[in-house]
Amino acid sequence: MEDIISGLLEFKETFFTVLFFTLSYLAIKYLMNRQVKGNTDSSLIRSIILFLIVMIGVISVILALPMDPDIKKEVTNLIGIVVSAVLALSSATFIGNALAGIMLRAVKNFKPGDFILVEGNYGRVTEMGLFHTEIQTENRDLTTLPNLFLTTNAVKVTRSSGTFIFSEVSLGYDVDRHKIEEALIKAAKACGLKDPFVLLTSLGDFTIVYKVQGLLENVKTIISSRSQLNAMVVDELHKVGIEIVSPGFVNQRQVNDTVFIPKKVKTVTPTSENKKPENVIFDKADQAESIESRKKHIESIDEKLTVLNQELKATETEEAKAAIQKKIDMNTDIKKKLMDKIDSKIDEMSNKE
Repeated sequence: MEDIISGLLEFKETFFTVLFFTLSYLAIKYLMNRQVKGNTDSSLIRSIILFLIVMIGVISVILALPMDPDIKKEVTNLIGIVVSAVLALSSATFIGNALAGIMLRAVKNFKPGDFILVEGNYGRVTEMGLFHTEIQTENRDLTTLPNLFLTTNAVKVTRSSGTFIFSEVSLGYDVDRHKIEEALIKAAKACGLKDPFVLLTSLGDFTIVYKVQGLLENVKTIISSRSQLNAMVVDELHKVGIEIVSPGFVNQRQVNDTVFIPKKVKTVTPTSENKKPENVIFDKADQAESIESRKKHIESIDEKLTVLNQELKATETEEAKAAIQKKIDMNTDIKKKLMDKIDSKIDEMSNKE
């Protein structure tokens, strides 16, 4: 019995070490789970911190074991060699992407919900992590881009305040230029573009290439607006009797000088705002943008709360204190609702993966 007790006493230090790191791990995990609420970027940092705690705990337990010091030294050296090898093999990409992620956050040239184009990859940003950025493409799929890739290549960002979209059409020299330009301007205005203009981009052997451009203020509808602009160009040109046919087809016309403009049919009701294809294509990007805007709102509320708390400390009259406290409670309640909404949006995005 005494041998058993003495054997257990030898493991006393090991037992307390295991207990200490287990409790520390659970406590830190609980605290970080609360802080990660409403912040998708913190999940990765949380995982790294918990992994480091586990690694430190394992090494501490080994050192606390009642074994020969030389064996302890060999075991810790082995762990050190393995960890060093892993870090050496992966550190270039790992650290590079992490530093690139920090740089992207510092520069702030785009945010969740923005349209970006980089090396042929086009879509709306859905997530900005420490090591990667995720975009949702025009076919609704998700593409993951390493942050190092984004910092080493030119990134084109569509401005949220508006962007110019265009449509090109090739028409023959036999049609009056002014008549074509007038029709193209009408087409741009018909689909809601501001400040439209027409450029003659090329003078070919048989045709002139006309390019009509206009400012699209609601960039979320960029895909359907491009399609609508093309449709309006066709309609307006046909309205004024201008054919859109190839020069080869025109030169081969042999009978009756037939004009190949389709007959007008009953107009189809335009797509309503809630039925825009972008609402289906960029569903995750819309949710990410919604989360980002709520985070911005929370930041502004935190600033207000800081000012209100300072005013509360400086105020002496009870009536003024009560009024300020009422504002504090109201803003705190709004902040809580925003946090709950962010959490529900994040859960909704996770369930759709």
